[in-house]
Amino acid sequence: MEFEPKWIAWEITRRCNLKCVHCRSSSELEAAGHPDVTIDEAKKIMDDIASYASPVLVLSGGEPLVREDVFDIARYGTNKGFRMCLATNGTLVTDEICKKIKDADIKMVSLSLDGAKPETHDNFRNQEGAFEGTMNAIQLFKEHDIPFLINSSFTLRNRDEIPDIYQLVKKLGATAWYMFMIVPTGRGEDIMGELIPEKVYDEILEWHYETEKKEDELLMRPTCAPHYYRIVRQKAKEEGEHFKRRNLQFSTGGSKGCLAGQLICLIDVDGEVLPCSYFAKSAGNVKRTSFKEIWEESDLFLQLRDFKGYKDNCGQCEYNSVCGGCRARAYSMTGDFLAQEPFCSYTPKKLQK
Repeated sequence: MEFEPKWIAWEITRRCNLKCVHCRSSSELEAAGHPDVTIDEAKKIMDDIASYASPVLVLSGGEPLVREDVFDIARYGTNKGFRMCLATNGTLVTDEICKKIKDADIKMVSLSLDGAKPETHDNFRNQEGAFEGTMNAIQLFKEHDIPFLINSSFTLRNRDEIPDIYQLVKKLGATAWYMFMIVPTGRGEDIMGELIPEKVYDEILEWHYETEKKEDELLMRPTCAPHYYRIVRQKAKEEGEHFKRRNLQFSTGGSKGCLAGQLICLIDVDGEVLPCSYFAKSAGNVKRTSFKEIWEESDLFLQLRDFKGYKDNCGQCEYNSVCGGCRARAYSMTGDFLAQEPFCSYTPKKLQK
């Protein structure tokens, strides 16, 4: 199967103990109108997915650790053969939580770190002490031998700390570091003026290229920045070498840009299947339609997989099949998910004068 579901993020709750400035789902402690997925619904959804595919399944939110039964869900998924992972902000991690992570056979935990110093991270997370909570979680994970990766989201308010965060992530012993270039959805729409501007985008991605090329231990991947895969090929060609990127076994698409609706998707707390975590358009609902039918037959997913249908620069670009532009960003900023990537500065060869 060319387009096989390899990785599914699953929003099992929209409740969260933080109010981060960029939260895609605008999560709060009380998620009015969006109740948690019940344990019975969760089992039914996992049964449905398992009858068709065996993707990595990431329990997400909101903050999944606000649910007392999160590890019952995780254990059920493990028993169904899924590679279960957990996405947390880290502030609720305790010694007892770590024991439950091990008992449920959760393979990987992701944490968020948006600053190299407490004041930056706490500002991003709208919570004093959030940085300290993340550091405490990391220490506990190391004590319990729990593999963890770190996600860092960037806007103008913290872009100057990118190299420092990279060095801190290495020092902390993370398995991987994912650098997120924010897509303005949810509360992210309120910080539109803070988005990394187009003229700085390639500069940051070129820094990532040079850093990753020399990196021997930490696995790296820029996220929501598909034009990185154009830059990799351009730079490698210029330097006369083949830059071979490594890939985590729980990750996907090691040499492909936008994976939305192609290898990944999100199931939100209401059962809607979205192309990715930042793409606020549903392909169908798993409470009414089988996951297989949604994945294979939904018009939205089929359009995303037809690269020739992309518009303007993206549709005419020679890097179309390896980059594709961020479909979520195109949708959130233009209303058209087939439009060209809003923050790409590259002009396709056929349009160059």
